[in-house]
Amino acid sequence: MRAGGLSHCASAECAVPASAAFRFLADGAALGRWALGCFGAREVSPGLWRGTSLFDGTSSFVRPIGDPERLRVDYWIGTSRRSLSPRIVALAVPGERLGRSKNRSLVTLLAWRDARMTEDRWERLVACHEVEVRLIQALLARRDR
Repeated sequence: MRAGGLSHCASAECAVPASAAFRFLADGAALGRWALGCFGAREVSPGLWRGTSLFDGTSSFVRPIGDPERLRVDYWIGTSRRSLSPRIVALAVPGERLGRSKNRSLVTLLAWRDARMTEDRWERLVACHEVEVRLIQALLARRDR
């Protein structure tokens, strides 16, 4: 796999309205169920979550900042509380905007490549987002989300 590039986008159609998808994406506790690089995330201070990479066991910090009007979540990510930068965005697009039912939405993960990221690390992130958007889709389809 050769990912290359400066950004990556992964999307999936979800069987919930965009407002429900947005709430799920903005929920730090839910993040710990689908983000492979921040698995098992726990809140360490208000709005700041810490999880573990399923790949190498390293910790990362994430601050999800939601914009309910735009149905957008900016994820500020870093290896420490003081090194957070906005590198990933999640969008919940209402289904009716795209000719689908109002009870459906499109969830999109958009990532930008940090200049210090190796090709191997970037390829892993790209592959993860392809899987993560499917995990989000599956979790949103479950009644016990």
